[in-house]
Amino acid sequence: MKKEKMMNNTIKQIAFLGLIALPTTAIAGVSSTVTAVSDYTFNGVSQTDNGPALQASLDYAADSGWYVGTWASNVDFGSGDDTWLELDFYGGKFYQLTQSVSLDAGIAYYTYHGDSGSDEYQYPELYTKFGYASSIGQSELNFWYSWDYFGVDAGHYIMMAAHTFTIAQGHDIRVVFDRSTSLDEDKWAWDGDKAYNHYRAEYMTSWTGFNFNLAVENTSMHTDSSDTRAVVSVSRTFNF
Repeated sequence: MKKEKMMNNTIKQIAFLGLIALPTTAIAGVSSTVTAVSDYTFNGVSQTDNGPALQASLDYAADSGWYVGTWASNVDFGSGDDTWLELDFYGGKFYQLTQSVSLDAGIAYYTYHGDSGSDEYQYPELYTKFGYASSIGQSELNFWYSWDYFGVDAGHYIMMAAHTFTIAQGHDIRVVFDRSTSLDEDKWAWDGDKAYNHYRAEYMTSWTGFNFNLAVENTSMHTDSSDTRAVVSVSRTFNF
């Protein structure tokens, strides 16, 4: 029975993600990225019970900097929960403030599907991302905030600092540090604490139109879904 259920979910995942990535007509500014990843982790925490994921996005970006999009992935929150799909929507604007400094600001909405209680997890999130390009690479300072994290009516924010180094043409290393914090520990806690740290280092390259990523990450928590792990992904972006 469990095997049959997993097979049905896999069929639904492939059908849905194939539909969202399917080009219909040529539209300027429209793109889609399809990704296969060994483990879908969100700030170092597995969203697929340490299993693989198939993901796809569909995006529209205008010349003025405005953009909207949607992103989907299979998820697995463990036994007793049949949620199998995460479907997110987002929109915002990208600003090139100077030749070196950029700003990306917008709002996202996370939704979940597959279980009778999946809709209780949905939540909104505001984000602001600063970028700085220099002779030694690309630096990032990013911030996310939700007033109803995972649908539990708790405030939550994430602060991230990252830097990407180019070690050779077509070969980059990105290092990331972020901290997730709950503003209401009684409603949402991480491994019994109100906050945790996440560390990630990844190697990025591309070949014949495919993007490859090999990452090693860890968190300050001590759970099976957030311990040290290596994550491999391959993706391809299609412009319509």
